Amino acid sequence: MEAGLPDNTRITAQSGPRPGIGIVHLGLGAFFRAHGAIYIAEAMRASGGDWGIVGVSLQSTTQRDALEPQGFAYTAVEQGPDGETARIIDVVQNVLVARENPGAVLEQMAQPNVRIVSLTVTEKGYCHEPSTGRLNRAHPDIVHDLENELPVSAPGFLVRGLQRRRAAGLKPFTVMTCDNLPENGRVVRAVVLELAGLIDPDLAAWIELEGRFPSTMVDRIVPATKTEDIARLEQKSGRHDASPVMHEPFRQWVVEDTFVDGQRPDLGAVGVQLVGDVTPFEHMKLRMLNGTHSSLAYLGYLAGYETISETVADPDFARFVERLWREEIIPALTPPPGEDLGDYADALMARYRNPAIRHRTWQIAMDGSQKLPQRILGTLGDNLTAGRASPGLMLAVAAWMRYVGGIDEKGQPIEVKDPMSARLRALSDSAEGSAKVAALLGLREIFPAALADQLAAPLTAAYEKLTRLGAQAAVMDLLGR
Repeated sequence: MEAGLPDNTRITAQSGPRPGIGIVHLGLGAFFRAHGAIYIAEAMRASGGDWGIVGVSLQSTTQRDALEPQGFAYTAVEQGPDGETARIIDVVQNVLVARENPGAVLEQMAQPNVRIVSLTVTEKGYCHEPSTGRLNRAHPDIVHDLENELPVSAPGFLVRGLQRRRAAGLKPFTVMTCDNLPENGRVVRAVVLELAGLIDPDLAAWIELEGRFPSTMVDRIVPATKTEDIARLEQKSGRHDASPVMHEPFRQWVVEDTFVDGQRPDLGAVGVQLVGDVTPFEHMKLRMLNGTHSSLAYLGYLAGYETISETVADPDFARFVERLWREEIIPALTPPPGEDLGDYADALMARYRNPAIRHRTWQIAMDGSQKLPQRILGTLGDNLTAGRASPGLMLAVAAWMRYVGGIDEKGQPIEVKDPMSARLRALSDSAEGSAKVAALLGLREIFPAALADQLAAPLTAAYEKLTRLGAQAAVMDLLGR
């Protein structure tokens, strides 16, 4: 906002009494604000309850500094093929910055009225080994948290927050992860119990007995907000919002209905699917949506496309993703109750084609070392076991291998955003041609040894084709064109 503009040009939270705080959310990024926070606000409108949210930024002050002057309210903008619809969301009541004051975060988590701590910290935020699900004890943040009572990692905050509640004679809070991990509740439970056991075995035993870690499946495409989005919204509304979120019309939230003392917002009243087993839903979403999103991201980026909608506007890439669904991914899935996987694929394609959602291939390509095991390698492993060929997914993994080398097909540098980017680049640079495949398959954090052995030959062939033909022509060749 330009200096000198009056304060009343800023959006604000609505006046009147606010609900009490019931949820602390770690990782208050755009996705949760465009998804979970909206559901929770709607649940309170439908059925009441004190479920206001305190957001926590683990490192950056950016979100706090943007939202604080506007009472932590923000605009959620639904972007459909026929235009935009905006509404103000004011369920967030404060944002804390953990690196500034970790003690304040723990104090908030230990409040008796806080019954849920939720998370969207991305796959890498759990400080675990994706291939095994175990805590990465050598992670610098975990090393710090084992030696200090004031943590820096998300698992550290969960453990130390639960430790304070136990010391105060309180029930544990429910830990509800909203990140794209298979069996995400079990992953975070295992990480928390392992870290707690290293700190205090009695604490770990209490968490194991009393704690609840529901698994969830979340789905909504939330592209990064751009400067022009903020300017366009301000021009339309006459009010400035420093941190709006953009999102598609579609949304889905499937939640395992297990909470400490049953304490949760009335999520079922606003369309959340409360189930006994999330696994078939998350496999459907992780493999059909996230798996093809990543495949399109790496191949589309190398082919010169900026967004997913531009990529699938190319008939070859549209046919490619349809082939992935029908011939490689759906045969490896068990449909969730009430779901038709063919209809789900059709709905995904309609979402991908939405030109209002500019979901950048580069953005989706981030953190591939953490995403591949859940999004693509699981399907490849199942198909190999069943004797089914997966040439499209092999080509997608080959594209990831070329992408992390940091040089595109035109010889231009790629800004690779990944917690393992330096290692990935070093391994890529250490070998020539298809030998890069063997070097990268040696990363046990990503490729378990047995799977790496099975992937070696078909992945090498896919990589050779990709480097010889280029992404666009390799996709066309796969389709028999």
